[in-house]
Amino acid sequence: MFLIAKPRGDDANPFPVDRITGGEIEVLGYRGMKEYDVSFDGFEVPADALLGEEEGQGFKQLMETFEAARIQTAARAIGVAQNALDLGLRYAQERQQFGKALISFPRVADKLVMMAVEIMIARQLTYYAAREKDAGHRCDLVAGMAKLLAARVAWAAADNALQIHGGNGFAMEYPVSRVLCDARILSIFEGAAEIQAHVIARRVLES
Repeated sequence: MFLIAKPRGDDANPFPVDRITGGEIEVLGYRGMKEYDVSFDGFEVPADALLGEEEGQGFKQLMETFEAARIQTAARAIGVAQNALDLGLRYAQERQQFGKALISFPRVADKLVMMAVEIMIARQLTYYAAREKDAGHRCDLVAGMAKLLAARVAWAAADNALQIHGGNGFAMEYPVSRVLCDARILSIFEGAAEIQAHVIARRVLES
């Protein structure tokens, strides 16, 4: 892997340097960060731009970043899930149907309860993975577990929160519609859920 210097671009010209081209990829949600495709065509870098000072280690270096990346993705997923719970709870308390608040209906309350329980489980697993990483321990197993679970919890929470909103949840004027779109990418970021399951299965079989 090489560290490549690039002049700051702008919306009209994001890659203002010869032999590097690219453009923004429009996405469904999660627009707080942007996605780009990047192409290199005969772009040269000096030898001292090599990261790690040892050739042939790029893939290994990249894989080593996944523990931290999966933990922080799990943390982001918990934030999305918590936001979904907050929105769903507020709407259920404020929205009146048949003379009483939505939260008075057991099926609605049950959704909120399970959202809270699942978020707590995912949060504690993510904290544990982060502590293991901070301690310098191998944590690819628990990091993968945290990311897999938290992404699923985020999607379930967003889906249930939107369901609580009923037809209003499908309207873009309500924030929960954005939360649903944001939650979808989390099971793909930093290794798709299927890859997470494969990594977890392999590590469990090793133990």
